[in-house]
Amino acid sequence: MDNRYKPDELEARIQAEWEQTGAFAVSEDPRREKFYCLSMFPYPSGNLHMGHVRNYTIGDVIARYQRMRGRNVLQPMGWDSFGLPAENAAIENKVAPAKWTKDNIAYMRAQLKRLGFAYDWTRELATCDPEYYRWEQWLFTRLFKKGLVYRKTSMVNWDPVDQTVLANEQVVDGKGWRSGAPVERRAVPQWFLKITAYAEELLAELENLAGWPEAVRTMQHNWIGRSEGVDIEFQVGDESLTVFTTRPDTLMGATYVAVAPEHLLAIEAAEESAALKAFIDECRNVPVSEAAMETMEKRGVDTGIKALHPITGEALPVWIANFVLMIYGSGAVMSVPAHDQRDFEFAKKYQLPIRPVVYPLDGELTLDEAAFTEKGVLRHSGEFDGLSSDEAFVAIAEYLEARGKGRRLTHYRLRDWSVSRQRYWGAPIPIIYCSSCGGVPVPDDELPVVLPEDVAFDETGSPLKHLASFVSTTCPECGGPAERETDTFDTFVESSWYYARFACPDNRDVMLDRRAGYWLPVDQYIGGIEHAILHLLYARFFHKLMRDEGLLKFDEPFTNLLTQGMVLKDGAKMSKSKGNTVDPQAMIDQYGADTVRLFMMFAAPPEQSLEWSDTAIAGAARFLRRFWKLAVNHLSNGKAPGLNKSRLTVAQRALRRQIHETIVKVNDDVGRRYTFNTAIAEVMELINALSRAQDDSAQGRAIMQEGLETGVLLLAPIVPHISDAIYRALGHEEMVINVPWPEVDKSALTREEILLVVQVNGKLRARITVPTDARRDEVEEAALADVNVQRFVANKEVQKVVVVPGRLVNIVVS
Repeated sequence: MDNRYKPDELEARIQAEWEQTGAFAVSEDPRREKFYCLSMFPYPSGNLHMGHVRNYTIGDVIARYQRMRGRNVLQPMGWDSFGLPAENAAIENKVAPAKWTKDNIAYMRAQLKRLGFAYDWTRELATCDPEYYRWEQWLFTRLFKKGLVYRKTSMVNWDPVDQTVLANEQVVDGKGWRSGAPVERRAVPQWFLKITAYAEELLAELENLAGWPEAVRTMQHNWIGRSEGVDIEFQVGDESLTVFTTRPDTLMGATYVAVAPEHLLAIEAAEESAALKAFIDECRNVPVSEAAMETMEKRGVDTGIKALHPITGEALPVWIANFVLMIYGSGAVMSVPAHDQRDFEFAKKYQLPIRPVVYPLDGELTLDEAAFTEKGVLRHSGEFDGLSSDEAFVAIAEYLEARGKGRRLTHYRLRDWSVSRQRYWGAPIPIIYCSSCGGVPVPDDELPVVLPEDVAFDETGSPLKHLASFVSTTCPECGGPAERETDTFDTFVESSWYYARFACPDNRDVMLDRRAGYWLPVDQYIGGIEHAILHLLYARFFHKLMRDEGLLKFDEPFTNLLTQGMVLKDGAKMSKSKGNTVDPQAMIDQYGADTVRLFMMFAAPPEQSLEWSDTAIAGAARFLRRFWKLAVNHLSNGKAPGLNKSRLTVAQRALRRQIHETIVKVNDDVGRRYTFNTAIAEVMELINALSRAQDDSAQGRAIMQEGLETGVLLLAPIVPHISDAIYRALGHEEMVINVPWPEVDKSALTREEILLVVQVNGKLRARITVPTDARRDEVEEAALADVNVQRFVANKEVQKVVVVPGRLVNIVVS
């Protein structure tokens, strides 16, 4: 064993051995319990950042631990390789997106290997590979035939910088999630996946995801947004205007109706009014997201149109309001200013009537500053007076249903998923447009529709639109001239099923085969909480689509979910714009992969944010050097003798007890709690205890051997390279990755003496050591005899002595 710890040399040697032996390649084995560990795959931007390093180290520690516990572990890696950055880079650097992406993949793959992650690289996939995206094209054509795919023109979130449509989930604070540009409203033909058909199942099965953080389940629950309510018909001329409300008990307080700027009523009214048309044009720059709606100024104009109240017949004004969205419900709302805060503020601004109809139980109601939005008792509501809000919900719903003016139903906040993107670097949507046959799915034998990689970005928008060799084709049904769809899939389509394809990435004949039944569901999924709605909801939906196509037999893709915190520096998230990034490669070059991994796991629990510290990573390096030196010093005295448990001294038994107590604690920290920082702290304490022992006796050296072997194995999932090197130096031939997790010797945990706290009148006064089998009277005697206790009981009467076995003695005096 080299006297000096040289991480660059030993890490390169050990990684080469892993690669040569195919150490992490796995296959299905029905005789063994499987464990599928997956970290969210990266976009190949060109370089790993510290967030990647933390995410993938967490996953690797879990995977390696499970392997040591005897499970058949799958941990794959791939690339979420379609997306706008590659397209932008192509424009800026005049390089094809495909080449830019593949070069980045090659560099980042080398970085991941340098960190020593235990990936099965035989399963590597990239979503830009036609052999990958052909199967989502295939599934899309099946969904088209089932009616779960449709195309319509709708008002969408348009990112003017990225020149593409964004799903509602991709609008963050009114801006595009990638570009940061203010989002606009625009009418664009779009392809949609009918996720709303699965809304109830997606909601109900959240209850079964006990292994997910409560925060993530709550976010999805709120996003799906199930609500019971009533569709109510307001008569407008010869037509009906439908509005949905969850509070029909407030119907008698409606004083106006508001419609979206894109609503047909608004458009028709604008034909006769320049002012209305101008307002509608202004609203086109308002983003179509609820977050933006919450903070923006609420504005509107009166159309001059009247809507008749379905119960009273009162003519209510119809306003166009910028806060009403066509993508939610019918694009119209009944406005009850007394009982809705947004309606209240709007009515105050435009001096519209505010009519209270629901009162609190104590009868007092003040509407000077805010609406009363709670439930209560109805007044000024005709025959419904005196009913509670819940009773009025039923009574008013029944009244409207009996007269054909309303119906009860369940609504969801969730909208169907717009998967069309007007960009080049994505998977082509497999639809052909024929003037005779309409939109026709591409036949199976013509899949994949391959994205041309040799394109020029000479014009605005997607170059596919200008590529005749791609656009021009023949109709699969009539054989006539036709054109291909030039939109590409939202990249969240690719990331919604990659976890399943890892089970059988080499199958060129089917999307998934029987191997998916062995490996899935994913036992542990790791990624940032920022994906709680976008990726995780889509993946759950896609999983159900594949299940219903007969490709899978279970309902959910991820059994357990760990959402790691961010990596911060100087109190802020690392970013180039803030100038506070740390290059992982530089840290690896300086300290070695094991030191970087150790720091990442020791600095904070996985779910909390981690503050980068140059001092702390240097401290991690010092610990590994100290560990190495301890092993060198031990081995310098030759082979250790065998352990004879019957010949140990009290001190030796105490040190051996600490070894096995450490196994117990670390097993719980790593295997159940995922608190890797406390696991490392326990091993550090053990190494410190071994360093202090300085026992060169035969049994002292035997315990040192056992302690070093135990420390190595407990740290092996976290720092696998140094662990392997020390383990072999200690006299073992096999790689540490093939060694089982250490077993606890329960006999070593037995204590001959125990430490008890002694209190006088409830205050700590001493600690005493007594034999584990001491009788109660012996414990009392020892407690009263303690010198410090004597100071507090002298010249006082002992009223009673309370002994809590194994814990404390409390002496009550007066």
